[in-house]
Amino acid sequence: MTTRRARGEGGLHWDESRQRWIATVTVGYTPAGKRIVRKGSGKTKTEARTKLREKIRDYEDGLALVRDGHTVADALNDWLAYGLNRQSESTKANYATLVNSHIVSDLGARKLRDLTATDIDRWLMGKAQHLSTRTLRLLHSLLNRAVNRAMARDKVKRNVVALCAVPTGRGGRPSKSLTLDQAKALLVAAERSSLHAYIVVSLLTGARTEELRALTWAHVHLKGKPTNEPPLPPSIQVWRSVRADGDTKTRKSRRTLALPARCVTALATHHEDQGQPSADRLVFVSTAGTALDRHNVLRAFRPVVARAGLDPRDWTPRELRHSFVSLLSDSGVSIEQIADLCGHSGTTVTESVYRHQLRPVLLGGAVAMDRIFDAEA
Repeated sequence: MTTRRARGEGGLHWDESRQRWIATVTVGYTPAGKRIVRKGSGKTKTEARTKLREKIRDYEDGLALVRDGHTVADALNDWLAYGLNRQSESTKANYATLVNSHIVSDLGARKLRDLTATDIDRWLMGKAQHLSTRTLRLLHSLLNRAVNRAMARDKVKRNVVALCAVPTGRGGRPSKSLTLDQAKALLVAAERSSLHAYIVVSLLTGARTEELRALTWAHVHLKGKPTNEPPLPPSIQVWRSVRADGDTKTRKSRRTLALPARCVTALATHHEDQGQPSADRLVFVSTAGTALDRHNVLRAFRPVVARAGLDPRDWTPRELRHSFVSLLSDSGVSIEQIADLCGHSGTTVTESVYRHQLRPVLLGGAVAMDRIFDAEA
C-alpha cells in the first residue's frame, strides 16, 4: 500500500513531454495569496529530489534562484547600459571597447551561474601574456563590477571574480622626460605649429593635458594684478578639467600657477591669433574651433616632435609634464615645491609617479663635513 507523503514534502511526477521527473514543493505564499512553488527536475526520482532540495535550501538561505540562461555577456551589457550613469561618454566608450575586446570575446557565452574562480584565473593568466598589469586590473574591475550588479539583481548567487587576484602583466610603457636640449629643440619646433602655446604652457607650468583643454580665457591673466596685495604676477587659474564632473583630479590640483615670460608671450600671440576671443571661450581649440580631445592633441603633437629630431612614436603630450618635473629637479628645486606646482596632495605621489624624473641629492652630510673640517683648518 502506497504511503501518503507528509504535508510540506511536495509532489513528484513524470513529465512525458520532457521525459524527466519533476519534484515540486510549495515554500510559501505571496502577499496576494499566490503559491510560491519551487521545482527540481532530473532523469531519476533521486536526481529530481536532490535538485529540489538545493533550491529549497537556497530559498531558505535568502538566496534568489538564478536565471539559467543569464550569461556573462548579459551581465556586462546590463552594467554598460545602466551602471555607468555618472561616467563621461568617452569613459563609457573606452569601457565598452575593453569589455567587448577582452571579456565578452573570451567569457561572454559562459552562463553566469557556471562561472568559476578557476575560469577567471585562467582568463587573467592568458591576458597577462599580452597586456600590462594596469590593463589587467582595469579588466578585473570591470568584470567584478558587472557581476556585483548581477548578484544584486538576483542573477547569480555570489561573485567569483572577487575571489581572484590580478597577476602581473607585461611591463607598461616606461615614463620618460625630455632633456634640456631636447626641450629647447621641441619649443623651437613648436613655433610653427597650431599647438605652440599649448606645448609651451604644458612644458613650462606642468599643467595636465586634461586641465589645459578645459582652460578658458577668463582664467588667464597675462598682465597679472599688480595692484593686489600682494601683487599677482601673470598667471593661469587651473580650476577645471575635462573630467565628467568638470573638476580637477584632486582638491589640491585646483591651483593658480605663475606664468614664465615665455608662456606669457606665447599666450598673448595665441590670443591675438584667435581674434581676441571672449572670456568664456576655451584657450585651446581645434582647427575647426571646437574643444580639443586627446586625439586632436596627439595628432598635432607628433609633427612637432618629428621636427625636433625625436621619434614621434616615443613621445606623448603627457610627457611634457614629466619633463617639467625633471627639469625642475635637475635645477635644484625641492620635491616639496615640485609637488605643489604639480597639484599633488603631498610628496608621496610626486615621488611614486615621477620617481624616474626626480634627481634627489642628499646635501646634509657634505655641508656638515665641510663646516667641521673648515673649522679645523
